[in-house]
Amino acid sequence: MTRILIADDEALQAASLAQRLQALWPDITLLPPVHNGIDAVAALAREQPDIAFLDIRMPGLTGLQVAAAAARSRVVFVTAYDEYALAAFDASAVDYLLKPVSDARLAQCVTRLQRDTRPAPDLAAVLAQLAAPVTRTWLQWLHAGLGDTTRLIAVDEVLYFQASDKYTEIVTAHERHLIRLPLKELLAQLDPQRFAQIHRSYIVSLPQVGRIERDLLGRQQVMLKDGRSLPLSRSHAAQFRQM
Repeated sequence: MTRILIADDEALQAASLAQRLQALWPDITLLPPVHNGIDAVAALAREQPDIAFLDIRMPGLTGLQVAAAAARSRVVFVTAYDEYALAAFDASAVDYLLKPVSDARLAQCVTRLQRDTRPAPDLAAVLAQLAAPVTRTWLQWLHAGLGDTTRLIAVDEVLYFQASDKYTEIVTAHERHLIRLPLKELLAQLDPQRFAQIHRSYIVSLPQVGRIERDLLGRQQVMLKDGRSLPLSRSHAAQFRQM
């Protein structure tokens, strides 16, 4: 027999949900309801219900926090608020009921739970994955071809990139190479902590920047540590104001 736990800080709403669930799904065992997040976690550990209906906003712990402890239970979120991570619930094959829950919507949820015989999703892993920062791998090497030869260039060696017609020119301390990659596409692949666009035609390596200079006409230039100068447009000058 399917065992169900209801956690809702509103006792009347918990009782109403229990009554309606029993009517729609007679073959269930309703566990004593709980009314805060801490008691909900304890009940999940003690009773290990098949399904837990969790209100999201509860005292003690939120329903989302409680769900992280529901490794062996399928979870249905019940809430009066619609701003939570719906995508997380879809990915975990759980349901999301928005208060006030109509009889038709609750019946739909019950039908889904009856048909879904898959094991309970690992909600803790899903929630942790959503909370984890997205890691990004930035471009480390460039391939420049010349005839039958391909030159491998470390991005760390680059002083700057310059747009040149349909090509982009790679400039290092001692060499120049052309690649068939537009400057805009290249910028999206570069670590923004190390590279910045300073002009519509230039991307510079920030560790190579020595100072910013302004001429008599007010035009600004990026001076590299090796003495080379690059134009700095007004639209890109703000990032250097503290230099």
